[in-house]
Amino acid sequence: MPRKFGEIAFTPQVQAAQEQRGSRQTYERYIANGPDNDSITPKIEEFIAQLDGFYLGTVSSNGYPYIQFRGGPPGFLKVLDEKTLGFADFTGNVQYITLGNLSGNNKAFLFLMDYRHRKRIKIWGRAEYVEDNPALIERLRDSDYSAEVQGAILFHVEATSENCQEHIPIRYSETEVAAMMAPLQARIAELEQQLGDKPEA
Repeated sequence: MPRKFGEIAFTPQVQAAQEQRGSRQTYERYIANGPDNDSITPKIEEFIAQLDGFYLGTVSSNGYPYIQFRGGPPGFLKVLDEKTLGFADFTGNVQYITLGNLSGNNKAFLFLMDYRHRKRIKIWGRAEYVEDNPALIERLRDSDYSAEVQGAILFHVEATSENCQEHIPIRYSETEVAAMMAPLQARIAELEQQLGDKPEA
C-alpha cells in the first residue's frame, strides 16, 4: 500500500476508527513497508492520456467538500512532469466554486475512472489556478476542441493510489460504442447492397 497515501488519508480520526475495528495494525504494516507512490509513473501517464473526463475535489472555506466533473477530449488532462498535471479550464456556468475554493485552500483531489477497463486511480495534491501565463495555457489547449479556455489549473501531486476493480460497472462512452458498432453497420450496409443488387425472381 502506498506510504504517502496513508500519511494523507489515515488521519488520527481514521486511525482511531481502524483501531476500534481491528484493522490498524495491518494498515500500519502495509504503510511502513509500502512504496511512496508520490509521482506520476509511465503507467499512470498512459492511463491519463486515454481519459476524456475525471472528478476534481476541492474544499470550501466552510469545510464542505466540492466534487466537480471535468470533461474534454481524450488527453486534455496532461502530464507536465512526474509531479505536475495540468488542464485547461473551459468556460462553464461561471459559478467559480472551484476557483474560489482553491483561493482559500489549495488541497485538492483527482478521481480518475476508466469504466471500460474497470480501473480507477486516486491522486492527492495541491492545485492552483493560473490566468496570466499564456504559454502554459497554450500548452494545455487542444487546437481541435472549440471550447473557450479562460485559464488553467495546475495540480501538484503528493500521493497516488490505485484501487481494485470490485464493484466498478463496465460502461462505454458514445464514442466507444460508435467505434464498436462501425464494423457491424458497415457489414449491414454491405449485405443490404447485395440484396438490392439481386435481380427479382
